[in-house]
Amino acid sequence: MILYPAIDLKDGQCVRVVHGDFATATVFNDSPAAQAKAWVDAGFHWIHVVDLNGSAEGQAVNGAAVEAILNAVSIPVQLGGGIRTLPDIERWIEAGVSRVILGTVAVRDPDLVREAAKAWPEQIAVSVDVRKGKVAVQGWLEDSDLDALTVARRFEDAGVGALIVTDIDRDGTLAGFNVEVFGQIADAVSIPLIAAGGLATVDDIVRLRARKGVEIAGAVLGRALYAGTIAPDAALKAAA
Repeated sequence: MILYPAIDLKDGQCVRVVHGDFATATVFNDSPAAQAKAWVDAGFHWIHVVDLNGSAEGQAVNGAAVEAILNAVSIPVQLGGGIRTLPDIERWIEAGVSRVILGTVAVRDPDLVREAAKAWPEQIAVSVDVRKGKVAVQGWLEDSDLDALTVARRFEDAGVGALIVTDIDRDGTLAGFNVEVFGQIADAVSIPLIAAGGLATVDDIVRLRARKGVEIAGAVLGRALYAGTIAPDAALKAAA
């Protein structure tokens, strides 16, 4: 299982929020690039970056911070937040992003996602952000009328490299993973699933790995890392 330490960008800083609410933002590092290097030094092999302002505005806002991260580390970076067009995707892949995450367009323009996955095989991920059973869009500011499985199944056999499923109701709360929900989706599709939202302790990773059924491919670590409720070495050991 691959662990993805998260760097959420708001106004050029590395922050964590609760339930995606910008008003709850806590700044953990003024230098996202320095934070990225810290995660590399801690032994992680991927970094998960989200442009929070961009996700709400529909275009890159923290581009300079993303570029600084890309210049600071040599491990793969996956990036989401406000990426809504093929030129946007191409720009970031050419800049060095290993995997581009598409969320809002996966709901509103699935053909664009399929076209992107064909153009950049395995370098496109679909983000499925779930709140009270429905998929949220536009930086979680709006809810669609679609459930997670409906969105996920749209991209079977499309060449999508990963499905990042976020439990918004638990995101940023340290409430623990809802392993059952992640497992139900993983079992229903062939796309590798990365779980996000609520991870609190090493036990969450252990439970993800121990569940019967399709293996969960990865997990995003956010507030638990920043708050110190989970140590990088212990998390990596549990994932291995």
